[in-house]
Amino acid sequence: MKQFDAGATNATNVAAGPLLQLQHVSHAYPTAQGVRTTLADLNFSLDKGRIACLLGPSGCGKTTALRCIAGFEAVSGGEMFLNGALVSKAGYSLPAEQRRIGMVFQDYALFPHLSVEKNIGFGLHKMERAARRRRVDELLAVVGLQALADAHPHELSGGQQQRVALARALAPRPELLLLDEPFSNLDVELRERLGHEVRTILKQQNATAILVTHDQHEAFAIADEVGVLHQGVIQQWATPYSIYHEPANRFVADFVGEGVLIRGTVLAPDRIQLELGVVNGHMPPDCCSGCQVDVLLRPDDVVHDDQASLQARVVSKAFRGADFLYTLELASGARIQSLVPSHHNHALGEAIGIRLDIEHVIAFRT
Repeated sequence: MKQFDAGATNATNVAAGPLLQLQHVSHAYPTAQGVRTTLADLNFSLDKGRIACLLGPSGCGKTTALRCIAGFEAVSGGEMFLNGALVSKAGYSLPAEQRRIGMVFQDYALFPHLSVEKNIGFGLHKMERAARRRRVDELLAVVGLQALADAHPHELSGGQQQRVALARALAPRPELLLLDEPFSNLDVELRERLGHEVRTILKQQNATAILVTHDQHEAFAIADEVGVLHQGVIQQWATPYSIYHEPANRFVADFVGEGVLIRGTVLAPDRIQLELGVVNGHMPPDCCSGCQVDVLLRPDDVVHDDQASLQARVVSKAFRGADFLYTLELASGARIQSLVPSHHNHALGEAIGIRLDIEHVIAFRT
């Protein structure tokens, strides 16, 4: 997924472009206090075979965006194209059933009276019987549920129900698949495992998909690219790696991943003085020598080193099995975090040696 420059194309050449395009799309609705805008100026495109994610906190507009793409909500402004054809603009919306878009809902929405195989084949009633049987058998194998073909939804675990819902949505070979918080009802361990499985299934089927979630771990596990939303506005489109290591602004830096912002002073266009030492990196625009900045430090940027001269005091720690997440206090009272292998089990109040090992210096002007 990438930012889309609406001015660089037109309806004549859209057909040769990406599968999905949103040009300045907005969504709003009237309230007693006036008009409430839920989406503002969305511009992005999605190529065939790619998996994207709309990531953001509750109420940021991500599910509304998904519903607009599906055709369940009308847009207030802008235009939306699917395979080059206009499907949404202010005053016009192609009906959802004509968009060839599949959807996996948060609660799966399986038919309780139908077996697994009949749920999967529900949308294939127009196919010839033998072809329908082949497609259902193919998807039962893809999601690993051949042995449960005759079972009913109430006999399945949450993870199995989620696979049935995914198979049913994929069965008609939709142009685009939308997944609305598909793992929210599952426990953490199962969500992580199924996230990887879902990505594998989508890639195997060459599906084009958009996932909506508030969970960055799901976004990173499944998506090729991620769009971070806040108050209806796209803050950044990038790969998961870039979102984590190169956040575009303070909101993205704070929302994605763990870490803290620590005060620094610019020494030169590519050098910043921190309490932990001097780091090299790009400065914010219009930031010259002497400028005060906040530098993002991720837990993996702070390395525990018994030989280091710089010391920090352990003020809290969280055991994660393979490692500890330590919260450390510097001499100034500033606090940072460090991810340390779990065989380094230090007591609260103990001073430990640390050093910086930071490749991506992200600084924001104070």
